[in-house]
Amino acid sequence: MFQDAARLLHIARTLARHDALIPREYLDAMPARFKVARFLLGIGAKKDRALAPGRRLAAALESLGPAHIKLGQVLATRPDLIGDDIALALSQLQDSLPPFATQEARTAVERDLGRPLAAMYSSFDEPVAAASIAQVHAATTTQEPARKAAVKVLRPGIEVDFARDLSALAFAARLAERVSPEARRLRPVAVVQAIAMSVALELDLRMEGAAASELAERTRDDRDFRVPQVDWDRTSGRVLTTEWIAGTSVRDVEALKDAGHDPRRIAQLVVRTFVTQALRDGFFHADMHQGNLFVDAEGRLVAVDFGIMGRLDRSMRRFMAETLAGFLARDYDRVAQVHYDVGFVPLCHPRESFAQALRAIGEPIFGKPVREVSMARLLQQLLETTRRFDMQAQPQLVLMQKTMVVVEGVARSLDPDFDMWEATRPVVERWMVEQVGPEARLRDMGEGVSALGKLARDLPQLLRNAEAVSAMLAGGGLRLHPDTTRAIADAQAVRDRELRIALWITALSALGVLAAVLI
Repeated sequence: MFQDAARLLHIARTLARHDALIPREYLDAMPARFKVARFLLGIGAKKDRALAPGRRLAAALESLGPAHIKLGQVLATRPDLIGDDIALALSQLQDSLPPFATQEARTAVERDLGRPLAAMYSSFDEPVAAASIAQVHAATTTQEPARKAAVKVLRPGIEVDFARDLSALAFAARLAERVSPEARRLRPVAVVQAIAMSVALELDLRMEGAAASELAERTRDDRDFRVPQVDWDRTSGRVLTTEWIAGTSVRDVEALKDAGHDPRRIAQLVVRTFVTQALRDGFFHADMHQGNLFVDAEGRLVAVDFGIMGRLDRSMRRFMAETLAGFLARDYDRVAQVHYDVGFVPLCHPRESFAQALRAIGEPIFGKPVREVSMARLLQQLLETTRRFDMQAQPQLVLMQKTMVVVEGVARSLDPDFDMWEATRPVVERWMVEQVGPEARLRDMGEGVSALGKLARDLPQLLRNAEAVSAMLAGGGLRLHPDTTRAIADAQAVRDRELRIALWITALSALGVLAAVLI
């Protein structure tokens, strides 16, 4: 507890000096003790005063080190929790840090793979890239024939750093829930637990290797996209070895031209690859920034770094496709009906009113030059509108929308006049034909017959269950097993989450609570 409190005070002082602990923009809504804590913790030079709150928070997290940079990036994928403006600022966190010593990386590889380095790699070069949790080395394998490889190695002690900071945040969350009714409503303890789970997965490089392997399997028939092959013999929890990509970065437009590639074609390929993965496969690369995308000699798009991946189940994919198709056709009644069909908008809101709100989103963009039309912005406005109509947060869609922002930015950097709508249209229309056309209806009919068959098989047991329930009711009431009761309570707790208010304000306010208590 003492270590957690000391760490929190250090974090609080750093945030306060950036005016990111309890930003001045939110002072009017804060209790007096928070204002006192803000003043005392922030004594000294004020940094970044001219920046917006989200950018001040990002700068503070960068100064706190790798663990906080990664935590900020995790939060950036959840604008439904922290707000769009804060999420946008955190998504711009600079994930580029000085590398650690190559000898440390060599030692870590030997220790984690359990073999001498020379038995696995005939060469192991200086780092070519260094980020918040790992760095990448170029190497050559000892197998025949030898292969050039990219070896990703976790930073020494990164797990300890994360464990320390997550422990401190969990302590702050528990304290906040204990002393603040508002904090209890926002359930910061559950949020910190979710962040801890996400970080744990990203710190296990076998999970990244598995994501790369799955994406490669799903896209193996795509002629214009490929994924580096994972070398599982040289991969562990802290080391990931993949084939080396000898390609041209999409960030270098002139180099692409010199290599004989058309930047406009690459822009279209980036967008169509992402939309195809999201709609067709339901599994997409959710970190498609310029540093993670290359073009090989054959003109294929190659993605690297699979630490952040997104999934869309079939119903969500159909919802997304029909929504985009509806906007493309300017059929706002259709888009509204899709939301009601999946139960996203409560029936207490008239469908006509919702369709009118959708029209207010779509109409202003039609007729404008393509460079002024942002599909990512449209999806963001759609999510904001649905929240006003009491639609519950859909993390799958939020991550897709965030990735769309990045993908659109990459495409526009390659072709300033890029038309997102025309690039997306054939993918959406093809998916709609496959999912809603005659073949899809036959498939759905087959699934329905299968479901009826299962119902027929289960009918005797259902009847016996009904008889048991009737007997319990006749005997004085329905009795639930204790595990069932707990499950219902847990489910209700999840449904009751109201995390629309900016999460980071709550978490950081917990630091203010701690400071106020200690002061």
